[in-house]
Amino acid sequence: MRRRLFVVLILLIAVSAGGWLIYNRYLGVASGPPVFYGNVDIREVSLGFRVSGRVAEMRVEEGDAVKAGQLVAVLDKQPFLDSLALQTANIAQQQANFAKLEAGNRPEEIERAKADVAARKAALENARGVYERQQQLAKSDFASKQVFDNAATQLQAAEAQLQSAEEALKLVIAGPRKEDIAAARAMLEAAKAQKQIAETALADAELFAPEDGIILTRAVEPGTIVSTGTTVYTLSLQNPVRVRAYVGEPQLGLIRPGAHVELFTDTRPGKPYEGQVGFVSPVAEFTPKSVETPELRADLVYRFRIIVNDPDNALRQGMPVTVRVVDDGAAVAAKD
Repeated sequence: MRRRLFVVLILLIAVSAGGWLIYNRYLGVASGPPVFYGNVDIREVSLGFRVSGRVAEMRVEEGDAVKAGQLVAVLDKQPFLDSLALQTANIAQQQANFAKLEAGNRPEEIERAKADVAARKAALENARGVYERQQQLAKSDFASKQVFDNAATQLQAAEAQLQSAEEALKLVIAGPRKEDIAAARAMLEAAKAQKQIAETALADAELFAPEDGIILTRAVEPGTIVSTGTTVYTLSLQNPVRVRAYVGEPQLGLIRPGAHVELFTDTRPGKPYEGQVGFVSPVAEFTPKSVETPELRADLVYRFRIIVNDPDNALRQGMPVTVRVVDDGAAVAAKD
């Protein structure tokens, strides 16, 4: 009899416990603040040069703490300096050409063109006089037809040469064409742009840390030829530190953006970190295996992100974290 009562009692306890778990899980009733589980999710940055070249200096080692803007690596700058010098010389050439066209022709050039016109006029008058004399002699049969034809040809040549000299004088007085000046200006601007590209490439030969962080990996050594985008360092950012956690659908209403939470780790279980929910995913997914929860891992959950207030170096990438909601963020949402 006692044995039967003991068995019945055990069964009642089991049924009660199972019912409590089901009720707690699916109806959202809990004996204390809701608890969730996740992992520390620290952002990492792959640092690399925007230009290719030979690595000259690697200034930090794995594990070193770096500050935002700190110089961490340098490429051999000589090829970039040579390119900049070439573009600087090209600008000087284009500036001289543009200034020449914009200034127009010099007074001496105009005077020379006028003198050429005067000389052509004199040559024309002489050729016309020879032609007229030969014409009179030809009428009196005192000159051969060949001599007369030669005089006529010289007259025509002198007229053409005078016309050419006059056209040249007009061009000298008018100066360069507007289109030529515009083309020279465009070539000068293109040379300046090429110089700017060379200056940017020279600046990109130095690699700086974008944020405060810790160097996780040093991928290359001095002397290595790297291409554009090759990872030189991997940097773990110190701020912000985030926690990636998951909530089941029955408890989804307990997690709202702005909710305040406490974060517990195995290294300091009695001294929680404080944080705030910053994002709740609108898409369900299966619980990752890395999340240690007492629930079934095949359940569909929603990912949410927590921003840790005042983090320290004890929080490491992938560290498991227990999340306890302090408030549900309703007051924060009302203020917003």
